[in-house]
Parts: sequence; structure tokens; C-alpha cells
Amino acid sequence: MRRIVLGLALAALGSVSSAQAPGGPVTPYVDPGKAYLFAHMTKEHYGELYYSVSLDGFHWTRLNRGKPVSADYHGHASIARGGDGRYYLVGNKSDDDPLIRFWVSDDLVRWAPFGTYRPNLENIPGHPHTLPRIGAPKLLYDAPSRQFLLSWHTPNLDGDAQDPERYWGSQRTLYVQSPDLKTFAQPPRRLFTWDMATIDTIVQPNDKGGYCVIVKDERYPSYAWTTGKTIRISCAPKLLGPYPLPGPPLSPNFREAPTIVRAPNKTDWLLYYEQYAGTSYGLSTAPTLNGPWYQVSGNSGVPEWNRYDMPAGTRHGSMIAISRRQYDEILAAYPER
Repeated sequence: MRRIVLGLALAALGSVSSAQAPGGPVTPYVDPGKAYLFAHMTKEHYGELYYSVSLDGFHWTRLNRGKPVSADYHGHASIARGGDGRYYLVGNKSDDDPLIRFWVSDDLVRWAPFGTYRPNLENIPGHPHTLPRIGAPKLLYDAPSRQFLLSWHTPNLDGDAQDPERYWGSQRTLYVQSPDLKTFAQPPRRLFTWDMATIDTIVQPNDKGGYCVIVKDERYPSYAWTTGKTIRISCAPKLLGPYPLPGPPLSPNFREAPTIVRAPNKTDWLLYYEQYAGTSYGLSTAPTLNGPWYQVSGNSGVPEWNRYDMPAGTRHGSMIAISRRQYDEILAAYPER
């Protein structure tokens, strides 16, 4: 709680001066009306729903005395706010679960089951021999089209003792659209045309216009594929692309589960990603989604080097901006201690 109270005291200090010496002390800006929620799982309880919160986007505090906030939810938490103002959460019981499951909330405090969707994984163009596997469903509500974009990754090759990575190397990002998460007019399609394995795809409207996809390059790193297991980005004018091949890595190798928010100063993007499996979280930042990106120091074990910190054992999830009122209500319902 000390960190939360300290964050409130910092709200009036404003942003760090651009004349700040590199490596000097940093006081992140805090908007007195805004905060952040991170809905995630943990290393010890994979797939369960936990909450962490932040006032500045850099320093995070685990809530609910370290316990889950839902007995019902399971999945890789992904939250989208619909056109009706309510929040929608997507998950599944496991990659073998044939159903994608939805929950809804008015206040981010209590979640209620909303419905299910069973995608037809047969006869997907450009994705032959599709296996009945649904990995890490993600949600975006696209206000211009008034449609939810639901995406996930699915492979077309089984693993093999001699080549376990062929399963992961065959993963492709699939998607469907829906106005209400009840009706799905079209069958699943591939989101990208490139012949590259992708998982954990998230879509972010670009403040410069258009959209950007942030993906995990799921090829195994090697001299032939140095970008393997890194977080990369690609931007296009339209929601469904076509997206060009992603740019260079925004993270080191063996990172996954990206999630992104705008910093309170409204001039920086904060892109978080996990060093798996559950080792720590990394952070890269940029003034625009097109870059330039650099990696921020944190979770180093040396406090004076850290520019951010994340509770130990935090794993995959979804960060969203919330109001200070919502922050207070969530904290009241799920206190830190």
C-alpha cells in the first residue's frame, strides 16, 4: 500500500524534465484522474484471474492479498470495453477446449458468464490440416466498425520428440469478427499472409492512424531466424491489413504475452512482455507505435537501476487504462492486504 500512497503524492509533480541526465533518478508522471489495471495469471496458478494495479504504469501492486479475483474464469486474460460501455473478458479452459468463453462486467469488480463461441477450424484458407487447438484468445473492440475482433493461434502440425518446435512453428493467428460476441457471420480466417509462426497477437489502434499488430515471432531462434521468440510489430492502414512483415524485435529472445498501454504523460507507449516461463516481465517504450523503441531497466535485483517493477510470478495478461474512481472501487473490493 505504501507504493500506492506514494503514487498519489507524486501526481502533482508532473512529468520528468527532458533535460534529465540519462540514468538519473526518475519520477514517473501520475495523472490524478487515471490509473491502470493488469488482469493476469501467476506462475503458481496458471490460467486463474489475478489483479495488479498501477498509478503510473511503471510500478505494479498485486491485489486481493495475492488470491484470484474470480473462481470461474480460466484463460489468458484479455479485456475489451464494448460499445455499450461494459467490459468483456475472453478465455478458455485449455488449448484443447473447443469453446472460446466470454465474461462481462459493468465495473471490473465482478465478472459474469456471457456466452461461448465454437469456431469451425476446418477448411481455413492457407491453413491446411488445422489441429483442434485454440491458443490464448484475445479481444479488441473496434469502435469505427462497431465490431469485436476475436483472435487466437492454432497449429497445423503435431509436436515430435525429434522436432518439438514444429508444433509451435506451425502456429498461425486466426480471427473472426462479431458485433456482440453472440453472432459470428464469417468463419475463421488467417489474419496475416506471411509464412511465419505467430502467437499472442494483440491489435492496437495507431495514434498516427490505422492499426498495429504486436506479435510473438514463434520461430525458434537460430542463425537462420535470429528474431525467433521475440516481440515484433507491424502497422497497416486497415484493421484487417494487409499487414507487412513485422519490423525488428522490440524485445530480447524468449519473450511472449505482450500487452500495451499509453503512459500517463500521453507521450510514451509502454509495451510489457514476459520472460518465460514466469521468470520476470520486461518493458520496452517508444513515443509512437512506429518507434523508436528501447528497453527499460527493471526487476534487476538492484533497486537503483529499476525504472519499473512487477510482482514476482506475474504471468500472461491484459493491461487497460481505468479511471481513478474505478481504481478506488477495485482496491476497495480487492485490497492489497
